[in-house]
Amino acid sequence: MPKYEPITSGVPLKASASDLIAFRWEVNGISADFLIPDDDAHALRVSFDRQCIVRLLDEMPLSTEDDDTPNEGLVPEHFAYRLEGARFARLQSETWKEISAPVTHYQFVTGWGCMDVLSGGSPSFSVVPRTG
Repeated sequence: MPKYEPITSGVPLKASASDLIAFRWEVNGISADFLIPDDDAHALRVSFDRQCIVRLLDEMPLSTEDDDTPNEGLVPEHFAYRLEGARFARLQSETWKEISAPVTHYQFVTGWGCMDVLSGGSPSFSVVPRTG
């Protein structure tokens, strides 16, 4: 059964009103910018400074996997989670997970999409100027 542990981004964010607006592979990790509702000048950046396996899904109501069990720990309108026991993490390369250990599964949920990240690093959160 997937177990969700809410983590804080440091920015009050109504998840259903947010969206992924930019994604970049960095030299040794990733960064992703999310819309901050009611703030046209800034975005919430989520960064990882270690290698990652990433899955980006749009149209959240369309699930790509069915664990046939309830999702323990989900909080209404929450944006960031640490997960245990989800199928996405279980199905990834055992060799990669061993080399990158310890690996943690993170999920970032918005009203229009979801970003899953497996990484040996932890996410860092920052408010950045919004581009475009």
